[in-house]
Amino acid sequence: MRAVLTRVLSASVTIDGTCVAQIGKGFLVLLGVHVDDSEAQAVKIADKICGLRIFEDENGKMNISPADAGAELLIVSQFTLYADCSSRRPGFTAAARPEVSEPLYERVVAECRARGFQVETGRFGADMKVGSVNDGPVTIVLDV
Repeated sequence: MRAVLTRVLSASVTIDGTCVAQIGKGFLVLLGVHVDDSEAQAVKIADKICGLRIFEDENGKMNISPADAGAELLIVSQFTLYADCSSRRPGFTAAARPEVSEPLYERVVAECRARGFQVETGRFGADMKVGSVNDGPVTIVLDV
């Protein structure tokens, strides 16, 4: 499983001109599911997302967890994170099919909510417009 996590001041998802999800300070998480992923990877990546200390403390050091920072999460499914770009036209055979990836995506969302986070989501499989005001910018790639 792969997540591209960006620390944001705000982020949103718009579908067909309607804002369907919006957060303030927190993490915008683009989440890709690999063909070999299982629930174990979903739990592990949720744990990493919820525990990553990348908010600044009083000394300007990245030392504050998202829970302590009062962060919100916006998690968006993105199969293109597993693009094979060995040719000019990307292939996506490493990305899990929707019947596998959607339940694992939902598991990550549920795990983050179970840890007490306000979690907003995109709509699985929809054509989404994702907006964000990046903070820092701080962007981290997580692979589990």
